[in-house]
Amino acid sequence: MPTVTVSPGAEATTTLTVRNDGDIVEAYSLDVVGDCAAWTTVEPARVSLYPGTSETVTVRFAPPRSHEVRAGELPLGIRVLPAEHPEAVAVPEMTVVVEPFHELRASLEPGRRRGWLGARFRTAVQNRGNAPIDIALAARQQGEELRLAFTPERRRLEPGESAEAGLKVRARKLIWFGAPAAWPFEVVVGEPESEGGAPVEDARADRARPETLEGEFAQLPLLPRWLLILLAAILALLLAWFALVRPTIRSTAQEAGAKAARQENRQPGQQEGAAASGGATGGGQGQPKGQGQGSTAGADGTGGGGGTGGSGGTGSTGGAGEEQSSATIDVRTRPGSSDSGTYVVPEGKIFGVTDIVVANFQGDEGLLTISFGKRKITTIALETFRNQDYHWVTPIQIPEKAAVTVSVTCSKPGTPATGTQASGCHQVLNVSGVLSDVSREER
Repeated sequence: MPTVTVSPGAEATTTLTVRNDGDIVEAYSLDVVGDCAAWTTVEPARVSLYPGTSETVTVRFAPPRSHEVRAGELPLGIRVLPAEHPEAVAVPEMTVVVEPFHELRASLEPGRRRGWLGARFRTAVQNRGNAPIDIALAARQQGEELRLAFTPERRRLEPGESAEAGLKVRARKLIWFGAPAAWPFEVVVGEPESEGGAPVEDARADRARPETLEGEFAQLPLLPRWLLILLAAILALLLAWFALVRPTIRSTAQEAGAKAARQENRQPGQQEGAAASGGATGGGQGQPKGQGQGSTAGADGTGGGGGTGGSGGTGSTGGAGEEQSSATIDVRTRPGSSDSGTYVVPEGKIFGVTDIVVANFQGDEGLLTISFGKRKITTIALETFRNQDYHWVTPIQIPEKAAVTVSVTCSKPGTPATGTQASGCHQVLNVSGVLSDVSREER
């Protein structure tokens, strides 16, 4: 039988002639043996022949386009089994040549990452062809903002084999202030190129087509936007102090000093006249010295009684029942789940909330909800911020035994400054305000 060449995913045929050299009518069964049996058929698979006659059957080859069918020469046998004389079985052999084909499948994980200076990506490559192949990995960018490096850059893959390579992306300079910057890049996976720039074995028609993958590095500013706003507010307050408040205080102090100096510099005659007038008044009343002292003592006693009444007011006691307070709620959540943290207002107290600060320092993705008691304050998407703060001029009052609740739904953990993706989401909320006593009327 001849040698047959077939391409995976296509078909090829050859013929086999069966002859009855016996002296009786014989039926012959034909089946395929060998590595090609799964995708080789004989048509018809059974023939009946009179003595001295023959019939030609067709052998059809249809290997699938899969890495499981290796390229190369494969032996094949057709077993011809007579029904009446099975001991006279014959197995003619032939050779099937399976042509090679090359196919690559590659992916970049993740497609987008964020960081201050750099990030790491992973490229997975699989040889889906039926012959070994050498692959090369390269990364490129239109600009010059990034440095891209693969480890390793080249690999040899057997049919069906998969491999991974790490891609290190690093920005050439930091972004100190401003908005984040997005730097797109491409990863090319294909066969190596020669020194002249042409692919190795360029004349081969079945060369694997290169795979081009798109990725993006989102570079974050080192100092967030909210810090710039805070610094601008502090600077504005300092300017207002030096421009408005400080001159007013200085002018008031100068006026007070001038008034004190005028009082000290009054004429001596005026002071003596006042003293003489006081003496004449005392003499005109004709009271003894002892009576004058007693009258003075009575006046002091009256003044003391008035002072006691003033210090006994309830306003002072109420002021003592107020104090500045803050609490921190730490919530850790597994990916794909939800969790919450609470702070409960102590019994006998009212918490007047004036400030809250939420920290998403890992850059997690998901949903965060803040509630005061049964009142929902806000719901925020985690991927929209790293730090977020809220302030109220009029405090939000939370009654005793009510709770400040932070609920987090974790969609995807972020990557902190270490460059390694976190195993879960992590958020921190700080709530500040005035903690005051509950009055009897309110109870």
